[in-house]
Amino acid sequence: MVILDQWSKHWARSALILGRPVPFIPGFLQLRLVHNTGAAFSLFTDSTLVLGVLSLLVTLGVTAWIWSQPKRCFWMGLALAFLLGGTLGNGIDRWRLGHVTDFLELVPIQFPIFNWADVVINFAVVCFAVDAFRERHGQVDS
Repeated sequence: MVILDQWSKHWARSALILGRPVPFIPGFLQLRLVHNTGAAFSLFTDSTLVLGVLSLLVTLGVTAWIWSQPKRCFWMGLALAFLLGGTLGNGIDRWRLGHVTDFLELVPIQFPIFNWADVVINFAVVCFAVDAFRERHGQVDS
């Protein structure tokens, strides 16, 4: 996940012009390179140091959580892996570049420009929800 994220951001920085849209899937997805100094949805703009420290703490916390759990269900394990990968991917950008490289833009709706790490973090949220639903309904992995 981290390798794909970092490779895609490297590609975007070298192939796209800052702010200029490039159609990718017409009517659905375009590529537009932006430098995000904030968090998701551009919240906390220009808080690179705070967000860098936060991403480091989340990365360390998730890593410790993974190592401390001897057995976990599939969905929780997947959620933790996605969360770790996404947080690490954006954290690398913050520490290395002072901003996060975003370049994926949904065309039909007004939605913030994002990157692969953001997608992976959203996958983590879905997996956490599936795990909570299964646990609530007494379903366990064997």
